[in-house]
Amino acid sequence: MLENMKKLIKYYEEVLSMPHRQEIARELRNEDDLFMLLLYSEMIGIPNPVYYYTLELYPHMIEEFHDWHLRMGMDKSPLNGIRCC
Repeated sequence: MLENMKKLIKYYEEVLSMPHRQEIARELRNEDDLFMLLLYSEMIGIPNPVYYYTLELYPHMIEEFHDWHLRMGMDKSPLNGIRCC
């Protein structure tokens, strides 16, 4: 009974989100872009008030940096210390 209810709820959520799937994906991508800007803002000269806390995230985010700067319209990496291209 509980398993059937979970399947029904999952199906219901999928049906509701189906028409908005592109919008949701776009908003998630925008949030990721804003987060990347916050993360690397100190390196491009914009003061970052949470630099100390985001510093430990650099090794995890470096892999996504290349895709981010291409989406932002930069052919080459804007940061001297990061070579991804």
